[in-house]
Amino acid sequence: MNGRIDGRLLPTPVDRDAPVRAHRLPTLGERAGGSFAGFDAFADKVAEMIDVPFSMVNFIDANRQFFAGLHTPTGTHTGSYLGVAAAGSGRGGRYVALDHGYCPHVVARRKALALEDVCDYPRFAGNPVVDDIGIRSYLGAPLIDPAGIVLGAVCAVDTVPRPWGQAGLDTIKSLAQELIGHIHRREDNGSIAL
Repeated sequence: MNGRIDGRLLPTPVDRDAPVRAHRLPTLGERAGGSFAGFDAFADKVAEMIDVPFSMVNFIDANRQFFAGLHTPTGTHTGSYLGVAAAGSGRGGRYVALDHGYCPHVVARRKALALEDVCDYPRFAGNPVVDDIGIRSYLGAPLIDPAGIVLGAVCAVDTVPRPWGQAGLDTIKSLAQELIGHIHRREDNGSIAL
């Protein structure tokens, strides 16, 4: 994935877990019976706790992002509100390209990311979600499983600048830990449905 600024491409950090994750994510989907029920409810919880109009539980493979959990202001849980294409997903438009949004940066960096105003950061200001959806602030944390593999990210976004501060970072990290705990326990039981 690359960002654009002044016609130049800016590289994204190298995602060292991509090959392992590419093999692991389909297995998670099979264990869930192709259903990710419960992730929407978790995205709703994130939106409520952080008080944002949008939140996502985002799994990232080698080619695209999948919003397993999605909260929108209308509560429809569909990506159509975000202007993302269905790409044959059968999940209401929950797949999006790697260059849309900031979760791939969180995954590659393996660290939380707080952007109080994305327009203050040239690397992030040119992202398509700024113009397409009106995203102005982002708060995300990686979902790192017990084996140390980053599966994706949980994030909160807003259409206005937000001073996330340390409290915001602590909250999103705590939510990511809570979710990875749910996933790990469910995997042990043969399913990741929440």
